[in-house]
Amino acid sequence: MSEDAPVNTGAVVWPDVESAAITVRRMQTKLHRWATEQSGRRFGDLFNLVADPAFLVCAWERVTTNRGARTPGIDKVSVGLVETWVGAEAFLAQIRDALKSRMFRPVAVRRVMIPKGSTGKFRKLGIPTITDRVVQASLKLVLEPIFEADFKPCSYGFRPNRRAQDAVAEIHYYASKPRNYHWVLEADIEACFDEISHRALMDRLRARITDKRICALVKAFLKAGVLTELGNREETLTGTPQGGLCSAEHKEPYEQRWVMRSVGRYGLMTAISGVEHCA
Repeated sequence: MSEDAPVNTGAVVWPDVESAAITVRRMQTKLHRWATEQSGRRFGDLFNLVADPAFLVCAWERVTTNRGARTPGIDKVSVGLVETWVGAEAFLAQIRDALKSRMFRPVAVRRVMIPKGSTGKFRKLGIPTITDRVVQASLKLVLEPIFEADFKPCSYGFRPNRRAQDAVAEIHYYASKPRNYHWVLEADIEACFDEISHRALMDRLRARITDKRICALVKAFLKAGVLTELGNREETLTGTPQGGLCSAEHKEPYEQRWVMRSVGRYGLMTAISGVEHCA
């Protein structure tokens, strides 16, 4: 439980963005330290953090400052509409109540097809509702510092304070004298987001997380389904839709920890030409 944001008490005090960020950072630092010091540690009782006012305020800040904030999900509700007709605190209070009462249920994402560069191909983009984005962002704030402790130094994708240019810089370092490495291998996992096994991903998650409510929440997002552009609902038996704030969080324990671990620091370095920004 975070130190400065009261939960499970009477009236909820919603902190300002700056105070919330300090509280969240303190808790994230502790989670990361515990995960680093004990590589086999499994974490329980994390769900209250997802519903903590400080975490929700930070999650709202991330959603509203994201460039996809004006894009609604299947409910056609945008950030602007929430701020105009409901108000941020009232909206977050509704989310918190739904989480704590275990009534929260993710809904299907809205699928749109976007061009994939100049290849003539299209990428499936899944747009969650604003409510689901806030919960995803709060969930990410809780899980990220734990799984960060397990990632290899050669892993750069979808990690805080890391970017594709850092991978390129490391390649340049090893290709320069006196190291004189001569080969750079560029590889890609075909349809990675589409083909992620839900069972395998949940197994990886449970290796670190014992809180059944957290695991159930992640699984609910995975199984929420997709609403196509034609208005048809499709089940999501595998994969995780690209576009949600949590899509990268789903991907990291599955791909980077296990695939990159089998590769090793010097066996393969991948230069990524661009960074995908989740809406």
